[in-house]
Amino acid sequence: MPDDRTGAHRRVSTPRNEARRNNDLPTRSAGDTARAADDRSRPARRPGREARPTPPPKQHIGRYRRWYATLHPSLQLIGLQLWMPLFFIVGFCLCYVFAFHAPHPHDVPIGIVGSDQTLVGAVQKALPGEYLFSSYDSLASAKRDVLAGTIAVAYDPSANELFKASAHQFQVANLVPATLSAVRTGAGLTAPRVTELAPLPAYDEYGTVGMYVMLAWCIGGYMVAMFIGIMGGPLRHRTRMAVIVTGGLVISLITNTLAGPVVGAIHGHFVPLVLIAWGWIVAIGLAVNGLSYFVGRFIAAPAMICFVFLSMPSSGGAYPKWFMPEPFAWLNNVVVGSSMVDMIKHQLYGVGPGPERGLITMGCYAAAGLVLMFLGKKWWERRRIRAIVTGRTTMFQDANTANREFLGRQRDAELERNGLISTETGTLQVLRDDDWEDERAAGDVFTGGRDGLENEPLNPRR
Repeated sequence: MPDDRTGAHRRVSTPRNEARRNNDLPTRSAGDTARAADDRSRPARRPGREARPTPPPKQHIGRYRRWYATLHPSLQLIGLQLWMPLFFIVGFCLCYVFAFHAPHPHDVPIGIVGSDQTLVGAVQKALPGEYLFSSYDSLASAKRDVLAGTIAVAYDPSANELFKASAHQFQVANLVPATLSAVRTGAGLTAPRVTELAPLPAYDEYGTVGMYVMLAWCIGGYMVAMFIGIMGGPLRHRTRMAVIVTGGLVISLITNTLAGPVVGAIHGHFVPLVLIAWGWIVAIGLAVNGLSYFVGRFIAAPAMICFVFLSMPSSGGAYPKWFMPEPFAWLNNVVVGSSMVDMIKHQLYGVGPGPERGLITMGCYAAAGLVLMFLGKKWWERRRIRAIVTGRTTMFQDANTANREFLGRQRDAELERNGLISTETGTLQVLRDDDWEDERAAGDVFTGGRDGLENEPLNPRR
């Protein structure tokens, strides 16, 4: 319709009526609404009697923060996220490069059926501190510990035979027999015969499948919870847990489908591995979710430290704990990667400890996550209310606000260049006086207008 003040005509688009949003905020009952209305209807106190509220202390903003706020809003957001690549660089150097640059055996357990002082003395003289020998009464118990991963290899002096399990640890199964054979031949003795107790299949030639499957489960578990912690602060516990449980099942199905039927790195065991992965992803997700209440948007840092940077070198998937420096050798007892790799190898090849250790570790991480969730939610709510009441903001919040205002101004300028303006109810199109007629009025003398009606003379002042 025409605008008498500007001389231009505006065509109004359909108002953007927003539907009621579904959120996790508690619904106010009828009683609460009635009490609120009753409070509004009560007469206000006299000015002389009412206590004046004490204004909150003004937030102190340092010189650097004032200077940073003068930068372009998008540049502010980019700068506040550059901690993550720096964190990756430091994490990889201190964990991966440090742990794997020179793996060296130390205190590697060797089982001997009976005794062989000649071999023990030669090894301790040639390689001091690298191997520990323990005596076994029977060959069967020594073989059992080799399969369980308690000892690296077993040696039977009566038959001059070494027993190894490549499916449990490929590096140990190749390095230790070669070392002991070299020591015996150097002492003028015959090299022992090597017997394989648990060979690796052709589709897992170097025994690394368990390590990389474990890494996929860890990354999937902590990333689901990480994004919940960053963007789902007000969500209730049951909503967060529902997302973690559902996301864990989806990730478990995808990873095991890709590693098994698609890639062919795993043959069979689909359902047990799906259940194992689901349990671990949920346990990791609960732990990261609990931590997110305390660290906020920086949750990626502790999550990656616990479940990637420390877990991978300490897992025993690449090298056993007997080859890792401290603290990674000790962390093998507590990190999730160690228990996960053991459960995978036990399920696929029947080696390593049973599932009991893994289930206990899984339960401990899940329980720790639940405790952190219970305590962290209350702490987060108190901190949030205190920030609202005092008006305190963070640099990231200020940058987001500045960027939102900048994008709004940019949007209005773009609309103006195209003859549009933005209002609270929608978008208005501004037309010139000689271009305001509705295009539906155009037609020919036979069919009339596009709407099927006869054209009527238009009144430009209507």
